[in-house]
Order: sequence, then structure tokens, then C-alpha cells
Amino acid sequence: MKILSSIIVLSALFFSCNSPAQKSKATNQETFKITKTDAEWKAQLSSEAYSVLRHEGTERAFTSELNDNHKAGTYVCAGCGTPVFESKHKFDSGTGWPSFDRAVEGNVSFSTDRKLGYTRTEEHCATCGGHLGHVFNDGPETTGKRHCINGVALNFKPENGK
Repeated sequence: MKILSSIIVLSALFFSCNSPAQKSKATNQETFKITKTDAEWKAQLSSEAYSVLRHEGTERAFTSELNDNHKAGTYVCAGCGTPVFESKHKFDSGTGWPSFDRAVEGNVSFSTDRKLGYTRTEEHCATCGGHLGHVFNDGPETTGKRHCINGVALNFKPENGK
């Protein structure tokens, strides 16, 4: 009887530590200035942008036109137009995604991502919550950071408007 009681107690502890509530992002979600229904985002965005921005997808490497963009200007969130990166901080990381050594201060929020079995720092637009990409500590000497961003999550606004 004592063994059965011990098994029941251990089982209860095991299952309570692995509850779905602890795995849910909803408990850690921020409130963003721009909120829309899923249907509104789906109607506004291309299917690939919707997958990346709203469902934390990743575009295929070397598919974004913005990866090789060398014009002066500002990269804005494709979901809401918030400036998130400046061209003067862009560099070629060789990864196949647009990379920057820093974000526009205050316009990008960060969270922890463990979806691949290890911890990464995920980046979101601070205005609408759209998933942009991840930041790593293997960037250039300027900051040591590599903001590896999905091009489909961005729109480019040229400096001179052209």
C-alpha cells in the first residue's frame, strides 16, 4: 500500500510539472498597441508573411530580396510599419537572411524561444507583436549581436523615398 501511495504522489508531481499551462505562451503574452483578429491579419498579409509574423514561421534562407538590399533607408515591420532596423546597421552574415547588428531602440521586443530544444532569443515588433526573427551573440565587433530577420517580416523604406 505504501508503494502504491508513493507512485501516486510521484505521478501527481510529474504531471503537475508538465502541465499545458506551463507550456502556453498565452500566460507570457505582452499587450501590443496594434491588435487584430487572426482573420484581419490573414486578409492583410501574404500567406508567407502571415506564417512568419503571426505564427513564428521561418522563410527559406536566401529567398528574400532584402537579403541583398544595400540601399540606404529603414526596414519597417511588414505588419504595422513600425521602424525596426536601419540600413546603416545591416551586414552580410552569410546566413541567407537579412542581418543587423542592432534594432531601433524601443521598437523591438524580445522573448525566450525553446522550440528547437535549446534557448534562443526571439524578436517581435514591439507595436504589433509580429515575429521578426532571432538575435544571436555571434555578430560583428560593433555590438557582438546578429539580428537574423525574416525578410518577409519587413518592408524597406528608402532614405530618399525612391
